[in-house]
Amino acid sequence: MPAGGHDVDSGPASSGCLLATVSGVRARAPASSANLGPAFDALALGLSLHVEVVVEPADRLEVTSEGEGAGLPRDATHLAARVAAEVCGHDRLRVHVTSTVPVGRGLGSSAALAVAAAAAAGAADPMVWGHLVDGHPENAAASVLGGLVAATVGAEGPVAARLPLDPALSFVVLVPNHELPTTLARQALPAEVPLADAAFNLSRTSMLVAALADRRLLSAELFEDRLHQAFRSAALYPQAPRLLEGLVAAGAVGSCWSGAGPSLLAVCDGTEAGAQVQAAGPRLLADAGLSGRSLLLVPDLDGLLVGP
Repeated sequence: MPAGGHDVDSGPASSGCLLATVSGVRARAPASSANLGPAFDALALGLSLHVEVVVEPADRLEVTSEGEGAGLPRDATHLAARVAAEVCGHDRLRVHVTSTVPVGRGLGSSAALAVAAAAAAGAADPMVWGHLVDGHPENAAASVLGGLVAATVGAEGPVAARLPLDPALSFVVLVPNHELPTTLARQALPAEVPLADAAFNLSRTSMLVAALADRRLLSAELFEDRLHQAFRSAALYPQAPRLLEGLVAAGAVGSCWSGAGPSLLAVCDGTEAGAQVQAAGPRLLADAGLSGRSLLLVPDLDGLLVGP
């Protein structure tokens, strides 16, 4: 199972597999960075890393993959195969996955893969499948809609909307080489939080939404959080606070965990500042005793793309 640990066997009823009349369908979905500091399980941002899934009719199930996640088992347990088979109601499929999204790094790889696989198999609402796998809606929403999104779960399932995003912003992601399963990151969180901390996050989130639309309002303090980052750092990732401070010192306007980590996101005012922060990334990781990558990314504004 992907991070999040949710099964797809109880997924929504399929509207019918579209593969009966076509040779195959290709779907591409972007990676995402969720939470953005204080907006726990509510905001996410589509980023320029992608999962592409091709689903074709076949005599029996065949699974192939390349890129990130290529080492995962290529059989009926593969998430893309399970989602596609559930959507179609059978597993006489050929499923091919190509990905540039690091797995288990807090970049929404499971949600993006589920969304793309469901779309390629003909699902009427691929976001539902991403939500089912991920357990919360914001990653799936960003993979479907692209850009900056707000998401929640309503009475009939996930509900999401695109929000304004200042086009001058750029983003740097520090991607350590170690994984951090979402299940462990969730277990590090307290069951209850003080009312003052909840109010703190709500006020930060409301201003952060405004500032991401107008970068002149951005400041490092808008990414402060009292609900999840400090708990996860203390239990699982002691280097994170130092890395977050280092990203701001290198020129980022603000920094935060990317989803459940261990990747960290830096928000930068312009591409020049983004390139400067990206260049500092390897040194920051090395000083923290970690290996990994420093990626300069732009928002993916296209979201889910489906075609032959």
